[in-house]
Order: sequence, then structure tokens, then C-alpha cells
Amino acid sequence: MHRRAYLDAAAIAVDLIADPSVAERWAEPSALAAFTVGGLAGHLGRQISMLPEVLARPVADQAPRDLMAHYGDVAWLGQDVDAPANVAIRAQSDEFAEVGHAQVVERIHTDLAALRASVPEAAPDQAVLLPWTGWALTLDDLLLTRMMEIAVHGDDLAVSVDLPTPAFPPQVFTPVLGLLTALAVERHGQTAVLRGLSRRERAPETISAL
Repeated sequence: MHRRAYLDAAAIAVDLIADPSVAERWAEPSALAAFTVGGLAGHLGRQISMLPEVLARPVADQAPRDLMAHYGDVAWLGQDVDAPANVAIRAQSDEFAEVGHAQVVERIHTDLAALRASVPEAAPDQAVLLPWTGWALTLDDLLLTRMMEIAVHGDDLAVSVDLPTPAFPPQVFTPVLGLLTALAVERHGQTAVLRGLSRRERAPETISAL
């Protein structure tokens, strides 16, 4: 279901990271707290470059988790920037970016080309082990999580370098919006999300999913 959509989202992310404005501000602070522009571009690029290695592993021998259970147990969700999980994410992103803009762009172009060959042929319901969590998701759900990361951090990166936020096609944006809405309901409850989307006079201060 999400295989083609993920590839569309990844291509948009590659184009954004490749923009000269990103190269020019590589070492500057980004709009996302504690990230440089380069580190943020590295985090966005990893949503592409982590997948060839993950998908090359044998099919997981455990049942995939439900997405809400997955997000219920991730260590970073709702935590501040200095939480250990977020510090580790920044370190991984900085390490990915330390080779510089040109080499990051070259790598993500190469990795996207590999994914264009492998992802359409993969079974959407196959169990994929996430080495950073120790549990599995279906491929379809894993790709949805990466699309959400690309959409959210694509906005962060664009704002950081004064570019327009990328517009994603419906096959990307609609499921991402659904995931963020479901997470917001888990975090704030149905009434808060309903009012946040429909009743300005009764809307809570935030219905942020993350």
C-alpha cells in the first residue's frame, strides 16, 4: 500500500537535501532545537539510507507490532531534547552528516536508486525487524513511519534554510495525516483532537502528536 508512496516521499526529501541552500547553511543552527542544518539533513537522509540495510536482513521471525503499540514504547516520543534517546538520535544524524553535503547527497541518491529496485518487489505485510527497537513492524507500517519522518523533518529543514515546505502528493500526505491524528488522539484524547480541528473557541493549547 505504501511502497510507491514512500519512494515518492523519499525523492522529495532527496531533492530538498540537495538544494544549495542546505549546503550553504550546513554548519548553522536549524529550526529544530539542538540540530544544525547538516545534522537535520542527516536525520532526514537517514530515513532513506537506513532502509537498504534493514530490508536486507532476513524476514523477522516475530509477529509485527501494531503501530500504536510501536509508538507507545519508543523512547523518544514526547521527550525533551536532552533525553538520552534524542541525544542518541542527534549523534547518529551528525555522524551521517559529518562527511559533508556533497557526499550525503551522493549517498542518498545511491540508496534511493537501490530502494526503487527493491521496495516495489517486497511483500507489504512481511515482518521487518527494527534493530534500534528490537521488535518488528510490517514493511507497510515501517514505510509509513518513514513517510511521517520525511514530512515532518522536511518542513523543519525547509524552514531552516528559508525554502518552501515541500508539498507531498495525496498518497503520501493522507496516510501521514492519519498517523499523526491517531497519535494525537492517543496523547490528548478524542475530544481534544476534535475541538482542535473544528472548534477554535474550545480548542486546547496543543494537539501535537509528537
